[in-house]
Amino acid sequence: MYTLALALLIFSAPAVALVAYVVHASRQQKSSRLPLRLVGRVGSVETALDPEGFVLVNGELWRARLRGGGRAARGTSNVRVVGARGCVVEVEPVG
Repeated sequence: MYTLALALLIFSAPAVALVAYVVHASRQQKSSRLPLRLVGRVGSVETALDPEGFVLVNGELWRARLRGGGRAARGTSNVRVVGARGCVVEVEPVG
């Protein structure tokens, strides 16, 4: 009985590990169509945009480029998503 349980454990462990890896990897990828749904949304600057950095929009961290160059400091300014190129959103300061 114990031998059967041990054999099942040994043979099922790689399958469980593979499923866990696939789930983890899929959660780390962003869809290239998703940035287009973010246009018009307001986010916060998480790392300084000089002109590129990261912004938090809808609870997700996105690589962002400040349209027209310039600089936006972390936490001191909000930005609006105005476009995207691949998985990099283009933003401009709000106001």
